Amino acid sequence: MAVSARCRSGFHAMLALSLLMGYGVVFCVAGHNDTEPIVLEGKCLVVCDSNPSADGGVTSSLGISVRSAGAKVAFSAVRGTNHEPSDMSNTSMTIYFDQALVNIGNHFDLKASVFQAPRRGIYSFGFHVVKVYNRQTIQVNLMQNDYPVISAFAGDQDVTREAASNGVLLQLEREDRVYLKLERGTLMGGWKYSTFSGFLVFPL
Repeated sequence: MAVSARCRSGFHAMLALSLLMGYGVVFCVAGHNDTEPIVLEGKCLVVCDSNPSADGGVTSSLGISVRSAGAKVAFSAVRGTNHEPSDMSNTSMTIYFDQALVNIGNHFDLKASVFQAPRRGIYSFGFHVVKVYNRQTIQVNLMQNDYPVISAFAGDQDVTREAASNGVLLQLEREDRVYLKLERGTLMGGWKYSTFSGFLVFPL
């Protein structure tokens, strides 16, 4: 498993060495650019930083953050039926999904159909919301903490099925929430085969 260390000084480099002596051969080049990671052999990720960010890692008073290098985050939810949940008729207008095909890390709440970021990072999201036998134009918003980020529309009246689709990369903070909201129109005919997916591209 790979380990990355960013060393701001020779002193911090030696601290990183002392932490990882039991896991493999570790080295740090003096004067190395502090923005370029050095790939090492070992079992954890060590970041030497005088101002470490709060991302769920274990941080010492010396500014060394140690966190798991194998943490993965991904989800993909699908709508398997056309049954309309009662909440769709109230003011929430959240678009609900009833099956999680993938939920690595369990950060997608299927019942609420809301993803909550486990850590600060860059995330990728995409959605495909199908309207069935519905002549009304629909507008679907991807929401971040109750604020719309991107929208998609479906309004062709000459087809029995049409989809509103879009995708985006977002920088999220820990515990940020992302979900889909029906901003305009109705899904009275159902939205079977609709999907909502996302994954962590890389942590920050």
